[in-house]
This record gives sequence, structure tokens and C-alpha cells, in this order.
Amino acid sequence: MTAADFRKIGSRLASAFRLSTRPLVVYGTDVLPAGVTPMAGVNRCFAVSLYRMAAGHEIPAIYVGAGATEGCCLGGLYHVGYIPVPDDIKYFVSTGRKDVRGGAAEFLKASPDLVERCTAAAGPIHPPGKYLVVQACEALPDPMPEVLSLCIFGNGEQIRNMAALVHFDRDDPFSPVIVPWGSSCSTFITFPAGLAENTPKNTAFMGPQDPTQNHSLPPEMMALGIPAGMAVRMAENLDASFVTRRPQVAFPRHAAQQDR
Repeated sequence: MTAADFRKIGSRLASAFRLSTRPLVVYGTDVLPAGVTPMAGVNRCFAVSLYRMAAGHEIPAIYVGAGATEGCCLGGLYHVGYIPVPDDIKYFVSTGRKDVRGGAAEFLKASPDLVERCTAAAGPIHPPGKYLVVQACEALPDPMPEVLSLCIFGNGEQIRNMAALVHFDRDDPFSPVIVPWGSSCSTFITFPAGLAENTPKNTAFMGPQDPTQNHSLPPEMMALGIPAGMAVRMAENLDASFVTRRPQVAFPRHAAQQDR
């Protein structure tokens, strides 16, 4: 995807879908560009860090990787490939075990064995390089890095419309957009960037369905993780699609707006 200008793609998508947030890109590198902040300097949680970067303008980019893992969520580091899966995760996200975190549990899965099977189904997770960088599209450096995916935050209407645009040039009615099980950072980064070996190709990932992030995301906020090639096609399809040709359908004036 080195030929694509993701500054322009991000700008086009943000304008077309009337986003108040900044589209973010994910890429791997062995040489950090200037002005990139270690993720732990924003928040230990990947999902919180990404949302803060997208919702504001103070943080142009964050990174994790060699020499920049201290203070980061261990689950997040696993989900982007920089550490092996921590053994206690299968207990913590399911029913708990007395000798793991004092028995604390999230009850997201019915059993530790089920968590193990889901982990195996996703396959090994491979980091994209010495460092993983998440950067606002508008802040991308020259030369353009090889972008792996985009993460876009929006309200329900905006994300529904983006999902519809994904389907615009696809003949499969079921699989182009899915809601995967897993952490929020998996939806935002791991799966759309293709870091998990068994990730389905040419698929966008909607979510997050992880309720542990409900405290940190506005209740109306959703996200779409989009592989880079798919984002290019979405930008190319904008002018032929309902987004441009029928904006009154994509973004109707709702009753609350009409009363103003």
C-alpha cells in the first residue's frame, strides 16, 4: 500500500462520513519517525490511547515495541505480538481462579478452556516490526509508511454507513464486516492489521464488543477497523455510492435536529 496516500484517504473518509474524530492508521517500522510518543505515556490501555488520539488533536502518534513496553497492558502487548499470551488471561477473562489476581474475573467467556480455543482459532500473533505505530492520518510522514490498517471512531450512524460502503463492491452478503470476539485492541489493531495469523482477509471489524471498555468510551461511540486495501477501495467508491449520491439517506435530519 506504499502507493496510496493515506493522508488523503483519511481526509476523504472523515469528510464524507462527517466524523468529529481523526482517522488513525496502523503500521510497523524499524525506525521511529519524529514526534512519536510511547503509548504508556498516554495510557496503559491501547484502546483508551487510540480513542484519546482520535478524539483530540494533541497526540499525533503513539508506539509500542522494543524498549517501549513498560507500563503497557500485558493483554494489549500480547494482542499486538510483543509478548506471549499471559497464562492468567484465560482465567481472568472467564470465570477466574483463586490464585490468579485474587480470583478476579470478567466473565466474558464461559470457561478458561473456551478462551484457549478462541486464542488458538485466531492463531499466532506476529508484530509488524520492531515497533508498532498508530498515527493520525493527517500526521503521516514522508515517505509514506506501509500502512496496514485504519481505525475509525464514530457514532452509530457513521459506522453503519461505513459498513454499508464496505459492502458496496462485494458480492458476499455475510462476511465483509464482522464483530469479532476479543479485546478492544484486537478490533482496533490486531485483526484489521492482519497480525493474527488466521485473520480473515478483506474483512472490516466492527466493535468493540468488549464491555470492559464501556467505562472509557462514550455509549454512542463505535469503531471500525479497516484493512488498508479496503480503505483504498472505500475512498475510490465514495463518489459512485449512496454516501455522495444520496447524502440525505446516509445522513437524514432526525426529529431532534428538525426541532432546533
